[in-house]
Parts: sequence; structure tokens; C-alpha cells
Amino acid sequence: MSSLRTGILLSAVLAAGSISAQPSPSALGSGSQPETEASPAAGAIAPDLGPPGGNHVFGVLPNYRTADASLEGTVLTARQKLTIATKDSFDYPLLLLGGAFAGLGQLTDQQPSFGQGLKGYGHRFVTNYADQALGNMFTEGVYPVLLHEDPRYFRRGTGSIVRRTGYALTRVFVTHKDSGGTRFNYSEWLGNASAVAISNAYYPDNRTLVDNGTKLLIQVGTDATSQVLKEFWPDIKRKWFHKGPG
Repeated sequence: MSSLRTGILLSAVLAAGSISAQPSPSALGSGSQPETEASPAAGAIAPDLGPPGGNHVFGVLPNYRTADASLEGTVLTARQKLTIATKDSFDYPLLLLGGAFAGLGQLTDQQPSFGQGLKGYGHRFVTNYADQALGNMFTEGVYPVLLHEDPRYFRRGTGSIVRRTGYALTRVFVTHKDSGGTRFNYSEWLGNASAVAISNAYYPDNRTLVDNGTKLLIQVGTDATSQVLKEFWPDIKRKWFHKGPG
């Protein structure tokens, strides 16, 4: 089931390959802004500017944790971190995604113990939605608050497609500290590991160590892939849908 989710996201990433690497109006350079605007002071509380490209990628993928590179060095309060996590976890498109993934799981008979029919579909829908919500809450809210890490993905917006893609993929390993600087992204890995551990309660068919390790890697890989989509979404939106970066 999780592999199907990753495959769908990867297909969308490949579609971004034709997008120009020109800078978007919302991300001028690696953290630079127009001369008429002052860059935020390091350590300042992050302003609520909204994510580059809007709240949803392709109208489905929640985009609330994405921030412009110019905001690097600002700090989120615990409340702001939990707000981002809550928005990403309970946004209405996740219900649509949960339904779609449940349908795919039904067709391929993922988790055979769930059965088929409406009961099986309902079980798959609830568990798929729970996977997404738990992962978001832990990686974007709970652990960033406890470990004083920044859950945001800072979009580059400039540079070659290869460099921007590489940057987006590696952010699952690197995060910003509230005290300044970067370090290993403990929130990403511990958060998804916690979600996978809890999922053992509702996935009776996949509880071995190998199963759990595979689910963790797929969850982290899915997050990395989604960050590539978030990196290029404003470019895609401007080129394909002729809309500005809002």
C-alpha cells in the first residue's frame, strides 16, 4: 500500500522535470529578498507568510510546512509547530487521498485480514488516513517541539533542477535547530518510527521487524519525494496553470 503511494508521488515528480530552473518571485536566491525588503533577523519568531505556491500541491498534497528560503534563521514557537502539524494532518484532501489509497489497497488485496466489500474498504480507509495523520503529527509537531527542531521545508526556488532535487531529497536527513545551525533530522526519523510502531496495533498482517523497517523507509522516502514536489510546485503552477506564486 505504501509503495503505491510512493509510486504516485514519484510520477508527479517526474512531471516536474520539464520545469525551468528560473527563480520564482517568492524565492530570490538562497535566502535573498528584494532590496526594498529586510531579511528577518536570525532567531526572530517566524512570520506567518503562508507556503510558496499556496496551501496545496496539485490541489491535494498539504503544503503547510513549506517556507521560503528567506525565512531560514527564524524560529517557530511550539504553538506554530503544532499548528503546522495539525493543518497537514487534518486537511480535507487527506480524506480524498485516504479514500484513493484504500481503493488501491482493496484492488491489490493489501492487508488480506481486512477482507473485501464495504467493511474491508472502510477498514483500509481509516488505517490509511491514520498513517498519514500520525506521521504528520509526530514529525511536524510532537518531536520538533520536544527536540527543538524546525519542521519546515525551506524551498530553494533557484538553481539547476538536479541541485534543487538533491537538496529536497536530503532534507529528510538535515534539519534546522531552534538555537541555530543544522543537524541530523531526528524528528523525521523518530516521528515516522513512532507512527510505524503504533500502526502495528491496526496492521495485523505486517508486524515483523523487516515489515516495520520497510514501512519506516517507505514513509521517509514518501516525505522526501513530497518535498521534491513542494520545491517545484510554484514553478509548475506558474508554467502549467499560468498562476503567480500565491
